[in-house]
Amino acid sequence: MDVPALQGVGFQIEVCVVKMEVRNRLFPVCTIPRDSMNTRLSESYAYCQQLAKQTAGNFYYSFLALRKEQFQAMCVLYAYMRTVDDLGDQSDLSLADRGDALQIWRRELHQVLEDQTDPDATPYHPCFPALADVIQGYRIPHDYFFAVITGVESDLQPVTFATFEQLKEYCYHVAGVVGLCCIHIWGFHDERAFAAGVECGIAFQLTNILRDLGEDIQMGRVYLPQEDLDRFGYARADIQSQIYDERFRELMQFEVDRARSYYQSSERLFDYLSPEGQRILKAMHRIYGGILTEMERMDYNVYATRCGLPRWRKLLIAGEAIVAARWFS
Repeated sequence: MDVPALQGVGFQIEVCVVKMEVRNRLFPVCTIPRDSMNTRLSESYAYCQQLAKQTAGNFYYSFLALRKEQFQAMCVLYAYMRTVDDLGDQSDLSLADRGDALQIWRRELHQVLEDQTDPDATPYHPCFPALADVIQGYRIPHDYFFAVITGVESDLQPVTFATFEQLKEYCYHVAGVVGLCCIHIWGFHDERAFAAGVECGIAFQLTNILRDLGEDIQMGRVYLPQEDLDRFGYARADIQSQIYDERFRELMQFEVDRARSYYQSSERLFDYLSPEGQRILKAMHRIYGGILTEMERMDYNVYATRCGLPRWRKLLIAGEAIVAARWFS
């Protein structure tokens, strides 16, 4: 995984003897002297912010609508989720090696969260010190972070789902728990935010699935439930061949309507969030919801081009959130 190198950040890189080939290719390894704990933490936060700035696109700028400490926490959360996702998508590695890498990641996450690391010699990824700090500071349940690993592991084999309930379970692991992590960082005042946060994550993931339909099939992944394909007489082979016809348009309209229902259901989350959380959620709703609108405008032909908002529009949405944050703060 090509994690951007940080200029001026003093992570000491050395060879790890455990799972050397996979470990060295996938994880920047750091060892922490006992007298440099504060330096380690600040460098870890800097690493995560740099990774988010270079790879999160316009979402990085929407994070700026948050308070400084929330902004930093969101960069850490993004860095963790991005890295786990990258571990499962390393096309130059075998599936077995990707599985090994995720197992290493799971084991080291457990060690960090249980504070079982040896500060003198234990190697681990640069995002972990900041991640442990964020988890402790915002009281985020540990299970959320292991659930994401489980979701990515499920992508290592050809993906098929018989029913929407199975797909929804997958969406919980790769996106619903992300929503739960976010609301802890943003701040909430009602436990009903948990269910709404999961629904919001599912809405975003369903949008990604529809947008990336043509790309995912090349990796052996068909996320649309078989029951939906059967309902409209559209087959996995038709996705592989990118058959664009009336069956496909009706299928996509059905799927887009379902995704929109999750956006609508998750709108109640606004009532349970802090003002900062409301602003960033509004921006994310507009960006992701705009992708569905773009699909409709294209008459659902996601095979022809990758749907998305133009960069200027996403920057405008993020900018409005930032201005609102400065105005009302």
